[in-house]
Amino acid sequence: MNFLDSMPAIRRIETSRDDLFAIDVVGHVSSADAENLFGLLEAAYALHPRIDVLVRLINHDGVDWADVASETLKQGEANAKQHVARCASVGEPNWIPDVQGWFSAPIPIELRHFKAEDEQDAWQWLGATPIDEPV
Repeated sequence: MNFLDSMPAIRRIETSRDDLFAIDVVGHVSSADAENLFGLLEAAYALHPRIDVLVRLINHDGVDWADVASETLKQGEANAKQHVARCASVGEPNWIPDVQGWFSAPIPIELRHFKAEDEQDAWQWLGATPIDEPV
């Protein structure tokens, strides 16, 4: 194993809005990464009753959903329906149809997909900008 193998697939993006939960999803998402994502979202929900979400997909290579506890998935759906207003997906693949299939109808979340080259449009739609972290 090299040091890159231990990098998490889910990485927070600091933004100009406190109530915007933004992440990079890099490569393959393990079940541990997915469980961690749900924990990060729960922390965001504790701080803000309603949030928007931006997911930037980078070399996305799938998710090990079968290895995530079914109770975690059920709770994740319920929490998202209660707390998420809008969700922007940036990059490929366009997983919005998959997300729509994951939720039981009706879906109270406004979902939009943006191509990687249209990322600025996603940020504008959410009324935010990413904040570069100091090196």
